[in-house]
Amino acid sequence: QVQLVESGGGLVQAGGSLRLSCAVSGNIFSIVPMGWYRQAPGKQREWVAQITSRDNTNYADSVKGRFTISRDNAKNTMYLQMNSLKPEDTAVYLCNTHLGPVDYWGQGIQVTVSS
Repeated sequence: QVQLVESGGGLVQAGGSLRLSCAVSGNIFSIVPMGWYRQAPGKQREWVAQITSRDNTNYADSVKGRFTISRDNAKNTMYLQMNSLKPEDTAVYLCNTHLGPVDYWGQGIQVTVSS
């Protein structure tokens, strides 16, 4: 059974930093792509960043240059280092992976950036 659990969220002032973690159980971590999404109140869920099993990365334009996605296969954990945070980054952040046609999601974690 695949489970994703996020941690590391919280409240930070604008310009500050946070690091999110996503721990994955189920013995698939090293072979699957991983991604971060976010959903702000009243808005649709949006893609933030992706890292492939070969460590290739992509970012949404809104976070490029400020966020860094990474993974540690030995720890079955993915990270999102968020720097220069802005109030518009406030959202619930969710980690995601897929294995074949099946999508897996974490429960989400709140990130709040105060101005």
